[in-house]
Amino acid sequence: MDTALQIGFLLFPHVTQLDLTGPAQVLSRVPGAQVHLAWKTLEPVITDVGFSIHPTTSFDDCPQLDVLCVPGGFGITDQLTDGTTLRFLQRQGAGARYVTSVCNGALVLGAAGLLVGYQSACHWMWRKYLPRFGAIPVNARIVRDRNRISGGGVTAGIDFALQLAAELAGEEIARTLQLAFEYDPQPPFDCGSPEKAGPDRVARLRELQRERVTRAEAQIELAALVADV
Repeated sequence: MDTALQIGFLLFPHVTQLDLTGPAQVLSRVPGAQVHLAWKTLEPVITDVGFSIHPTTSFDDCPQLDVLCVPGGFGITDQLTDGTTLRFLQRQGAGARYVTSVCNGALVLGAAGLLVGYQSACHWMWRKYLPRFGAIPVNARIVRDRNRISGGGVTAGIDFALQLAAELAGEEIARTLQLAFEYDPQPPFDCGSPEKAGPDRVARLRELQRERVTRAEAQIELAALVADV
């Protein structure tokens, strides 16, 4: 490739780090890829597990991206109505070849007005909010709608990244990357979706997350009003 393939992830406080680091690990190995972690400043950003990640670029200095990706996590709550973040996404989304998300990062794309009329994946607990931003929720690990590609919850980000790698560099490259990372999931428990986990376990998890989800819901409604979808 004659020029670098500019791949950028939105980095923000309390991001679910695997939403970001899983796809970043895969996509960093696509030939010609240059990965950017963009935030308002270059100060370390705390993740949801307590360690920090250093941004590689500020919003102002970020080059035009070929791939824009928004990861998720409970940190999206503050980003849904953050004008600086949303303007950055709008600016980058207008010129990106691919506008993408992992987990409930799709809601931030929605708040930026970038999912109106598009199908999208999202973490199962958050999927129902996508229509508030004019998006069409789909229950799938990976969803492709024109130049929008989205991954479902957290671990689906790796599946998403391999699919995107195939789009960017061809299926053989993506297959080789999957082999290189020994990505051959064999989970010890078959309960990784609401359908498999059963209603009791789903209810317990919803109760554990209730307070944080309630706070996020208020911001989702506010963001939807601002977006005026």
